[in-house]
Amino acid sequence: MDFPAELKRLSSEVERGIDLYLPPASTPPGRLHEAMRYSLQAGGKRLRPVLVLATARLFPPQSPSPDPLAAAVAIECLHTYSLIHDDLPCMDNDDLRRGRPTAHRQFDEATALLAGDALLTHAFALLATAYASNPSLAHALVSELADASGSRRLIGGQMADLLAEKNERITAADLEFIHLSKTAAMIEAAMVLGGLIASADESAIATLRRAGRHLGLAFQIRDDVLDATADSATLGKTAGKDAKAGKTTFVKLHGLEESQRLARAQSDAARDAVRELRGDRGFLLALIDSMSTRAR
Repeated sequence: MDFPAELKRLSSEVERGIDLYLPPASTPPGRLHEAMRYSLQAGGKRLRPVLVLATARLFPPQSPSPDPLAAAVAIECLHTYSLIHDDLPCMDNDDLRRGRPTAHRQFDEATALLAGDALLTHAFALLATAYASNPSLAHALVSELADASGSRRLIGGQMADLLAEKNERITAADLEFIHLSKTAAMIEAAMVLGGLIASADESAIATLRRAGRHLGLAFQIRDDVLDATADSATLGKTAGKDAKAGKTTFVKLHGLEESQRLARAQSDAARDAVRELRGDRGFLLALIDSMSTRAR
């Protein structure tokens, strides 16, 4: 398996899906839809939608076999909404995302806020309509994404993250809650969405959840390490912003060397979980390897 070629192929499929499933920029009001596309088509690693596609294709095809592309685009819409809102002045107040100006800098704060809102709602509308011919699947997909992105996980984790700023009493358990709720919840959901589309059984879904949680933590710890060690040009976003904002990170709490060890341990746990699954696991294992050594 040629991992770089397969990653490029899946990423290109995601880009095609984004263009297919997002309203054209000319859709009234044009400024709103232009801002939605500006943020969603800015590139990025596309980790979550690629995980949906790769996980769905890990299992034997069903007849009829639902196309995972709409679910892949839906989770990227939701992820991008969270980035737009994270970057707003009332949150992280950042100027750079995916190597170019953030949505509120490129447009204005109100437009960015509404573009994020629109991407959030579009994600669920897309799942409901694209899988309408299989109501039980549509229900499962909507429920999974709603649970991962609601007040007890993604949004709750963001609230906890804000409350942890400049708070010296934050513990390792508090930090793990933040990132299990934020980063790991969405990566877990991506793998579960793929499994649901492929009609994976309950045991396989549970294994996908475990793999996603470990991969999500590994990804976040690596992100904290890069924020402390890389530059903005390499990252495509503002480097060092966590320390400047007084955020509690793995590096702040555990130090650089221990954070790197923790990232490796979480990556190893993700690999072990994926190896329990049947099918051709080569791409997923290679993806975990690439994410654990990424430079941006």
